[in-house]
Amino acid sequence: MKSTVVTFPSGLTSGRSTIAGIVPVGDRHGLVVAETPFHPLDHTWPDQPADRGTIGGLPVVDCVTGAQSNTGEVFLGADIPVRRGAEGWAWLVVHVSEEPLPEGAEADLAVDPAYRAALSAGHTACHLAALALNAALAGRWRKEVRPDSLGRPDFDQAAITSSRIVPGGSVDVYRLGKSLRKKGFSAEDLDPAEVAGQVNERLQAWVAAGAPVRLEVPGPELTARRTWHCALPEGEASIPCGGTHVSRTSELAGVEVSLAYAPEESALTMRTTVHARVR
Repeated sequence: MKSTVVTFPSGLTSGRSTIAGIVPVGDRHGLVVAETPFHPLDHTWPDQPADRGTIGGLPVVDCVTGAQSNTGEVFLGADIPVRRGAEGWAWLVVHVSEEPLPEGAEADLAVDPAYRAALSAGHTACHLAALALNAALAGRWRKEVRPDSLGRPDFDQAAITSSRIVPGGSVDVYRLGKSLRKKGFSAEDLDPAEVAGQVNERLQAWVAAGAPVRLEVPGPELTARRTWHCALPEGEASIPCGGTHVSRTSELAGVEVSLAYAPEESALTMRTTVHARVR
């Protein structure tokens, strides 16, 4: 099998392609096509869930990343033994179905557009919230650290331990432990409500600005290093990202975060909510 060509970066939610191969996924069937609009769960940073939808009329119960070695063996998800995009490997979108389809057959692929739109809204809001959080915490750094694309200390990248996109929002967890303190960050007297207020004020302005959002896509393959861009009032923001997004911040209608700080666990949790679904 050849590496799967993906069309979800351009916003497509439907297509037609040839069944290029079938791999076992437990008792289920992993259907691989030449070209797909489906966004699979990424095995390296599983923040955005897989798309829902159908292939050849069959429900897609899961959609995962696969990698085929030059010997023909296919590995799925966390079992992939090489780095993302490793040469000599075919990188596959594997559509998991309860029933098989014949190899070589043409199949229609249809992504649930409402679910995709809700995840896209949540993912864009997640990036905006991270940038706004960086700005709100900028004064707590005592040493120089790598800046984000807007020139502020990149707290998000320095402290994040997990990120999960949900329909219309996200949940991000940051560790404020010893290693972050060594980098120069101070969590002393951190008031999560005050920080959230600053983040939300900036988010309100960014949504109102209707800033255009785009994905920089260097190639059609699944493992292409895509980058999210947003032309915010402060400047052009960019974050490496393989997910899906809205086209303007005004499509979000409203974004709000809440912060919870657990000093005993050295953990800061940010929950981001989009108040209205994308139409």
